[in-house]
Amino acid sequence: MTRRRKVYGWGYQGESLTAEEEGAALANFHRLFGVDRFEERPIPALEAIRLPAPRIGPPSSLGTICSTGAYDRALHSFGKSYPDTVRGLEADYAATPDVVAYPRSESEVAAVIDWAGSIPASITPFGGGSSVVGGVAPALWGDGCKGAVTLDLSRMDQVLEIDPVSRAACIAGGIFGPALEEQLRPHGLTLRHFPQSFEHSTLGGWIATRSGGHYATLHTHIDDFVESLSVVTPRGVVKTRRLPASGAGPSPDRLFIGSEGTLGVITEAWMRLTPLPRFRAGASLWFPDFFAAAAAVRALVQAGLSPANCRILDPGEARNTGAGDGQAALMVLGFEGWDQPLAELLARALALAADYGGRQEQPEVRPSAGEKWRTAFIRMPYARERMVPRAIISDTFETAVTWEGFKALHAAVTRATLDAIREATGRPGQITCRITHVYPDGPAPYFSFHALGRHGVLIEQWRAIKSAASEALLAQGGTITHHHAVGRDHRPWYDRQRPDLFAAALGAAKAALDPGGLFNPGVLIDP
Repeated sequence: MTRRRKVYGWGYQGESLTAEEEGAALANFHRLFGVDRFEERPIPALEAIRLPAPRIGPPSSLGTICSTGAYDRALHSFGKSYPDTVRGLEADYAATPDVVAYPRSESEVAAVIDWAGSIPASITPFGGGSSVVGGVAPALWGDGCKGAVTLDLSRMDQVLEIDPVSRAACIAGGIFGPALEEQLRPHGLTLRHFPQSFEHSTLGGWIATRSGGHYATLHTHIDDFVESLSVVTPRGVVKTRRLPASGAGPSPDRLFIGSEGTLGVITEAWMRLTPLPRFRAGASLWFPDFFAAAAAVRALVQAGLSPANCRILDPGEARNTGAGDGQAALMVLGFEGWDQPLAELLARALALAADYGGRQEQPEVRPSAGEKWRTAFIRMPYARERMVPRAIISDTFETAVTWEGFKALHAAVTRATLDAIREATGRPGQITCRITHVYPDGPAPYFSFHALGRHGVLIEQWRAIKSAASEALLAQGGTITHHHAVGRDHRPWYDRQRPDLFAAALGAAKAALDPGGLFNPGVLIDP
């Protein structure tokens, strides 16, 4: 039986937090906010949702791959951002697509685009719908737009060709992470890209949003794996040449990597692969404070050790995930490879960490602090659908900054976020930080904030907190996003971060490839 994705919440129908997980999360929030109970609202069932009538319908030639059914339209109305979840709770489906198309080939993608352009209707490419930045909700533009079409590529889900000599594969853009790895595994190969949304996101979505994977150093972003792309645009198909590298002008692949569905839809990609890892070595370490752990991380990466995992959690983050007691910062350290054992690398890393006060957890402790954190990390997305009905505002944002600027950014963002929480909600909240990816010249800090809001104004309260944090990020020289993409939620700050002449160049590319402004209006650049 085919599993159906949830309309409201993360993952597939029947999946959710366990009673124990939900109880632990609520106990933490009871303690944090000092309240005995939360005002809880019921989650609306699909049968109770009233969708607007479709404004357009597919032609008979596309009838077999298109749907105007309630489940398909509701499923494609939102991503997984905090505002998306609130709108789902409030049964606000004003942005529902009129038609959802499930093409099975590049030619069918082109046919849907041609039909939508003739109406005209907006087109929203949709992978797994895991966007947390407002990147997949349908939107109309201008007075002439008559409807909204969502392109779901989930039926284009195969590894099409493998080149074992060059260690690469041609892969369809709609394939989900687990299916991709399952099809590569018999060949002893892996893409080695595992974002938190791995199970519920697609290769095309990773490329379109410049996804960041689980690995902390070296190949942290999907960019590093792309050899060539096939992209269907309203003006035709763009197929880039498959090459290991090229110095022939600006890279055409780079135009589409991170384009967030604004220039066309990525249907295929040749991707670089690596052998499945044969060796692993890791440890959990405790540090007296977060910045001592950060100094150790900087020493590790600048020494060229390149661990696969080198995350650090501040004491509050360690406590919230059940990995610690809130008294020390945690480093989760790991190496993996396929050609030789890793004991020597791990020993060098542990010695460097000890120079900054790092104390290794006893190896016999099971589950280790790192294992507890990893379990919480994987399960974390399921919590939102249980907390939003209780008016809990719990969200994350991430950035990247130089090592030199890290402490000042951390202090400014922490102060601005806590002040905004108090002003927006009238009570104190919490902000914690972990470092997820590290580079020789700087870290990628990942912040989580928690506040107790009020039903009816949750989105306004969230926006006030998010805006204050975003202003602080830019003021301190950070990026508005390291790996969550821009979407519509980050547009105001992205517009200020990018150079004006680059914005003009991007607008020219949009006009050349999508002259009608069909694709994902309002994301990255206006039509």
